[in-house]
Amino acid sequence: MILLDTLLIGGIRFVLDKIATAVDRELNDEGSLREELLALQMRYELGEIEDEEYAAAESGLLDRLREVRRLRTGQAAGEEEPLSFDPSRHTVGVEVTFAGEEEP
Repeated sequence: MILLDTLLIGGIRFVLDKIATAVDRELNDEGSLREELLALQMRYELGEIEDEEYAAAESGLLDRLREVRRLRTGQAAGEEEPLSFDPSRHTVGVEVTFAGEEEP
C-alpha cells in the first residue's frame, strides 16, 4: 500500500513538474511575447480595443519582455539594459522630387 502511494504521488509530481516547466517556458519565451504584442497591435489598428486598453496591455507585455531579457542575460533587478547605436547598421535614404512649375 505504501509503495502504491509513493508511486502515485511520484507520478503526479512528475506530471505537475512537466506542466510547470512548459508553462514557465511559454510565459518566458520572447517569441510568444512578440506574437502577443503583434496581435495586440492588430486588434488596436482594427478598432477592437480602445487607446487606454491598448496602452495598458502594451505596457504589461513590454515589462514582461524586459524581465525575460533581464533574466536571460543575468542582469540585476532595476539595472537598465545598456543602449548602443551602430550608425553603420542604421542608414536612411531620402529622395526628393518636385512636381509642377518651378519659380525662379
